Amino acid sequence: MHGQISNDTPVGVPADLMWDVYRSFELGRLVDKLAADVVGRVEFLEGDGGVGSIVKFTFAAEPGSPGSGYMKEIFTKIDDENRVKETEVIEGGYKALGFEVVRIRLEILEKDSESCIVRSCIEYEGDDKLADVVSHVSVKPLEIMAEIVGKHLIQNKSTL
Repeated sequence: MHGQISNDTPVGVPADLMWDVYRSFELGRLVDKLAADVVGRVEFLEGDGGVGSIVKFTFAAEPGSPGSGYMKEIFTKIDDENRVKETEVIEGGYKALGFEVVRIRLEILEKDSESCIVRSCIEYEGDDKLADVVSHVSVKPLEIMAEIVGKHLIQNKSTL
């Protein structure tokens, strides 16, 4: 069994500005600073924010958080031209529920010169026995993250 879920979140900042945050560890720093109680905590375990970097994400204490309460992911793709970042879960999270492969794809799409869309996608592969678990796969934390980072950038536009 394999599938994907995705969501588009409109954000009122230019795509290049949003990408500057999303492409590196800055996204984790902002999530940790602005949304730790809502989304979770981020720890940088290895790397400089480029491909091969590993982060640990500890979910906010919320009923229904996937799997083990945390996940580790490795950055597998950072495409500056197309503003695409991909990670793969290597431990915890949905992988702890039994999925063999879990990829997270974040894409920043230019809407116009002052706004963009953050497309968040989770792709998963696993045994057909996981059919009941698929309903728990959610991009909601990624949507909340995009909204919070977008609001932060709007509020701080003059200092950026």
